[in-house]
Amino acid sequence: MDKNKKLIIVIIILAVIAGGVSFFAVHEAQKNKEMSELFAVEKEEMENEYSTFATQYDELQIQINNDSLREKLESEKLKTQRLLEELRQVKSSNAAEIMRLKKELKTVRAVLRTYVIQIDSLNRLNAELTKENQEVKNKYSAATAQISTLSKEKKSLNEKVSLAAQLDATNIIVNPMNKRGKTARKVKDVKKISIQFTIVKNITAETGNKTLYIRIAKPDNDILTKSEANTFAYEDRNIGYSIKKYIEYTGEEQTVTVYWNVEEFLPSGNYRVYIFADGNMIGQGSFSMK
Repeated sequence: MDKNKKLIIVIIILAVIAGGVSFFAVHEAQKNKEMSELFAVEKEEMENEYSTFATQYDELQIQINNDSLREKLESEKLKTQRLLEELRQVKSSNAAEIMRLKKELKTVRAVLRTYVIQIDSLNRLNAELTKENQEVKNKYSAATAQISTLSKEKKSLNEKVSLAAQLDATNIIVNPMNKRGKTARKVKDVKKISIQFTIVKNITAETGNKTLYIRIAKPDNDILTKSEANTFAYEDRNIGYSIKKYIEYTGEEQTVTVYWNVEEFLPSGNYRVYIFADGNMIGQGSFSMK
């Protein structure tokens, strides 16, 4: 084989090699371009996720009142924002850095999920506690209302018992008498006034010594009395009495008679008699003198 043919063969071989290298270079360039575009898309998706996670940390902090947990959430949010800033500065062609930040994103996602579950559990617990607290408040209010009702019923019952235990004076008979002890026909002849009444039977009333106060009111409502010092307590004040009578009450019916000695001028007209015992008015009556 002459030299020209050998040269032609060498040239052909070199051309084939050059073509192969060119094809490989073009193929690799196309492959790198496609990978770069793929990383660019993935980088954008990662940036969106990092941004979303940072926002979620803010939202979680609003939902809780626990300062310690809120500080942890703030720390994780700052870490997420730092990784997001790193990702934004990385070129799409830097595959190694993008893969690192992708692994970090996976960790951030797992940590965030842990906090979401924890806070959701706390919120449910708080909701249950709030519900229980409201139920306790409702029960307390109901119990308070019941106690108030029972207190009113007890007060009413005590009032009824007290009322039932009061003495009662009935059959009040007033007889103006002359100096001979007979019924006086004219007021100018009256020397003594007899007042008779009955204390009725009462098994609920307290027995023992009782002090009765009798008030005789003239037609002008002025009370007959022997002294301004003759007073007794009635409804938070002291009022004058005409006659004071001590009796021993046994619970059985008892007739009482008291007398008023006339030492003053008595006008004609309508008179009233009021009887008191144990701080209560237990009877009243009236009579007229002409």
